[in-house]
Amino acid sequence: MTNSSRRRGLVLAGTLGTLLVATLVATWPAAAQQPAPLPPGSPLIGRPETDEAKKLAPVPAPPLAAAADKLPVDKLKPPKGFKIEVYASGMPNARSLALGDKGTVFVGSRLVDKVYAIVDKDGKREVKVIASGLYRPNGVAFKNGTLYIAELSQISKIEGIEDKLDDPPKPTVIYNDLPKDEGHGWKYLAIGPDNKLYLEVGQPCNNCMPSDKHGQLRRINLDGSGAEVIARGVRHSVGFDWHPGSKELYFTDNSRDWMSEDLPNDELNRITKVGQHFGSPYCYQGNVPDQEFGWGRKCSEFEPPIALMGPHAGVLGMKFYTGNSFPAKYKNQALIARHGSWNRSNKFGGDVVLVNIKKDGTAGAIEPFVTGFLENNNYVGRPVDILVMKDGAILISDDWNGAVWRVSYGSARTAGR
Repeated sequence: MTNSSRRRGLVLAGTLGTLLVATLVATWPAAAQQPAPLPPGSPLIGRPETDEAKKLAPVPAPPLAAAADKLPVDKLKPPKGFKIEVYASGMPNARSLALGDKGTVFVGSRLVDKVYAIVDKDGKREVKVIASGLYRPNGVAFKNGTLYIAELSQISKIEGIEDKLDDPPKPTVIYNDLPKDEGHGWKYLAIGPDNKLYLEVGQPCNNCMPSDKHGQLRRINLDGSGAEVIARGVRHSVGFDWHPGSKELYFTDNSRDWMSEDLPNDELNRITKVGQHFGSPYCYQGNVPDQEFGWGRKCSEFEPPIALMGPHAGVLGMKFYTGNSFPAKYKNQALIARHGSWNRSNKFGGDVVLVNIKKDGTAGAIEPFVTGFLENNNYVGRPVDILVMKDGAILISDDWNGAVWRVSYGSARTAGR
């Protein structure tokens, strides 16, 4: 190779190197600005890449419970003749409710690690923390002196809890054959007429093909044995109850996100036999095939909901009213908490509604019961669960304010904390 050839080679190599460096420098900012991938189960997976959609994201609750003098009791509106008041406050992220034999109200949480107990002591209501260090202890249920707690991936119990509120023992795990997915992993828990524990295992995603262990309702014996799947096609149920007459199980279900602002509706469903499939992820609200998984399937293959509860309404806790102090029209009818939407430009829900159940078990009209949690497209509270008390009043938990509300009919009032 001559000296001139060698020089030309060096020049060419230098030019290519300069171009490579220039290309890397030019593309580095774009590469550095690439967003980190969303974690599995993130509610933002599937969000359209439009300016309006990018404005929508889950609305986080305040990290602390609202101060007693800041609770928005004057904004909440029950029907004429009813009264709403503070039952107890100071419980960050107050969620599911359960009633003990001695009148203790147990309160679960989702974003903190605690289970609370509300007790009457010397004429005053007091809040105690009876379990801590738990992981998403959303679900609580009570039977024969024992409190059952549903965490993300296990069910535990505390026996004789009402006699040990000042020095409660640690929960004992009875069932842990559960997935550990964060997406829709928090659980509702209730005890049925058959004295079995019922729980839900949600789809671990906004919309996906779930495994055989997801998208279902299960029941187990009170000792954790005998697990059985009783329903499939359930996206995420955070509330269920049994009709006082028929003993059939009714449950709320949150439909998928990011299909549109107005579709699909959340659902109220009824189980009439073990093994029914309620559509997800193939079909939503009984008549809307999924855009991805609905191909080759028909909505008629699945059980339709008995009521459409509104688009992205966040239907959560429900109870049949079995008390005796409300007017007769409420007897054995369903009261449902709608937590409220987040993936909708104009928020929907943020209330408690009455769903009239007909004699044949189907749903009739839906009426407002407590409104005012949503004001000018902003939340001042978010209802989660409902509990019927022995005196016929109902309690409503509110994870936004860290409080529990009491709704009664007539002139009787019970001072709150």
